[in-house]
Amino acid sequence: MTIQELKGIRKQFEYYRQMVDKTVLILSQDELNLKINEEGNSIAMIMRHITGNLLSRFTNFFTEDGEKPWRNRDDEFADGLYDRHVLISNWDKAWNVLFSTIDNITEENINENIKIRNQDHTVAEAIYRQLAHYPYHIGQIVFIGKVIRDKEWQSLSIPKNKSNEYNQTKFENPNSDTHFADDYLIK
Repeated sequence: MTIQELKGIRKQFEYYRQMVDKTVLILSQDELNLKINEEGNSIAMIMRHITGNLLSRFTNFFTEDGEKPWRNRDDEFADGLYDRHVLISNWDKAWNVLFSTIDNITEENINENIKIRNQDHTVAEAIYRQLAHYPYHIGQIVFIGKVIRDKEWQSLSIPKNKSNEYNQTKFENPNSDTHFADDYLIK
């Protein structure tokens, strides 16, 4: 992994984070806490899990194991009614820890090893591990939001039956070296 690749990865994290931010904006507190079946998780529960994981993995990234002793993963999935403002505040704090960590990766430390659950990872392995983990849960959040809102749902990317229009616009413009997420990120 290079520093340049890391910049693109940061944008991908920003893109996935905004998928949840946009979903949360259109849902009520009751909807954030709604479980669509007994064994399922609410959006609030999944947000609590991602928040806990972000804080654990990226706090003191280079000096402490990524599974912190203060983290209670099982509690992240506990049934409950969670306040949207607390969820969002913790969510923002956790993502800021990730982005601060990424912004502090340099040529000098990019090749260091870090630990997650007492297993060695390169910086790249640790970052890619989370880049695979978070979109998995973010897809769940978006899906639950779509189920809840049904016909009121508004696409967060290319709207249904609009692919040809989107592609036509892309191909009508000059070739670009911008990141794909630039089209979706709120500036």
